[in-house]
Amino acid sequence: MSRAVSICVKNVSWFAPITGEIILQPISFDLKPGKILGVIGPNGSGKSTLLRLLYRFYKPTSGSIKVGETDIWAISTKEVARKIAAVLQEQPSDFALTVFEIVSLGRTPHRNWLSSTNGIQDNEIVNNALERLSLIDFADRKLNTLSGGERQRVMVARALAQEPSLLILDEPTNHLDIRHQLEVLNLIQNLPLTIVTSLHDLNMASSVCDEVLLLNRGCSLGFGPPKTIFSETKISSAFNVDTRKEVLMPSNSEHITFHL
Repeated sequence: MSRAVSICVKNVSWFAPITGEIILQPISFDLKPGKILGVIGPNGSGKSTLLRLLYRFYKPTSGSIKVGETDIWAISTKEVARKIAAVLQEQPSDFALTVFEIVSLGRTPHRNWLSSTNGIQDNEIVNNALERLSLIDFADRKLNTLSGGERQRVMVARALAQEPSLLILDEPTNHLDIRHQLEVLNLIQNLPLTIVTSLHDLNMASSVCDEVLLLNRGCSLGFGPPKTIFSETKISSAFNVDTRKEVLMPSNSEHITFHL
């Protein structure tokens, strides 16, 4: 597994190239190695755009993104793929592949141009990823025989097989039942990686994330620890709802509730 890295986002913005519409206003933040950042906000707030900028699908209109000491636009696509893995909400379309074959695709950035198949070390890494996501028994199954939640776990396993330093997850608990949501969240908390994830559930973000970035209409409403950023005022402003922070008993943990 690669070593966790810092992220430095400085004055990054993005305008839609055809319409010129401002999707993301200039945003800056620094995330320390090994920390988990939750990107939070209502639909249309710019969460997915920011993630696409971080895994170099979009090029910033302004500003820079550094992973470690490296500007991600100063290195090759293959080098980026060795540093950054992304798990998206879109499911793969090649349903003819087996789970093992899909997860093996994560090894592609580490192969040289002479090799198109896995070596012994690659197979060990793939099997370890399958084990971490409880997918060993699914290895020979075709992707089209799996549920949406099972396919989501396959995509996370493929990302782990990539051995990135930075893992980006777009709504990783979508399609998962409660048990598998908890398993994925537990996995996220115990990976020796820097992680950026978009989440809709604020209480989930509070329990998992070291830092949160709250977005609304392409603007940052704050970056910092969940207890600081998730104030009743800021949440109400971002989501246009009345918000109340309560303390649950007997756990004595904070819980955010909403109403119109």
